Amino acid sequence: MESSGTKHTRRSRATREALVAAARGLFAERGYAGVGTEEIVRAAGVTRGALYHQFRDKTDLFDATVQAVEAELTERIADEVMGAAADPVQALKAGARAFLDAFAEPDAERILLLDAPGVLGWRRWREIGQEHGLGVISKALEAAMASGALTTRPVAPLAHVLLGALDEAALMVAHSDDPEATRAQMTDTLEHLLDGLLTRDGR
Repeated sequence: MESSGTKHTRRSRATREALVAAARGLFAERGYAGVGTEEIVRAAGVTRGALYHQFRDKTDLFDATVQAVEAELTERIADEVMGAAADPVQALKAGARAFLDAFAEPDAERILLLDAPGVLGWRRWREIGQEHGLGVISKALEAAMASGALTTRPVAPLAHVLLGALDEAALMVAHSDDPEATRAQMTDTLEHLLDGLLTRDGR
């Protein structure tokens, strides 16, 4: 028999998930500034009190939404794209392409790129990106070095540089007047950057 404490925890988790899901849809559609908390609680089917029991304010809810979108995006790229690549170098290139392609999706573009840096601040935005993406990039680099395709070097600084390059490329696409052309240019640039890391044998 389920205890009252377990029921409360499950209900609390369900409420939080409902709020994040509702907020994600609304933020993706109209942006952070265009959405009020009353709309969010109505869409989630909960009370205003429930919102403030789970989150300090709208910004705190937005932070949780950014984390959810970032986690889903990273997991999808790592499992479905990079995991299916033929070798570690192709995994890195496929991951870079998929990362930029993902921002054609409204929720990823508006929430992660257009709103998050301004609403949460640059430092917090970078923290969330590093929390979810840095480990994936580091593992891919380690695998590529172990295979001999990439020159062995300290992984951590290289992973930070590549994550920064990915973020900057995505921001360029998001703010471009011609996103498709800019995405193609950024993808090509990132692939050339990765090619520059290859050992002679890796070529």
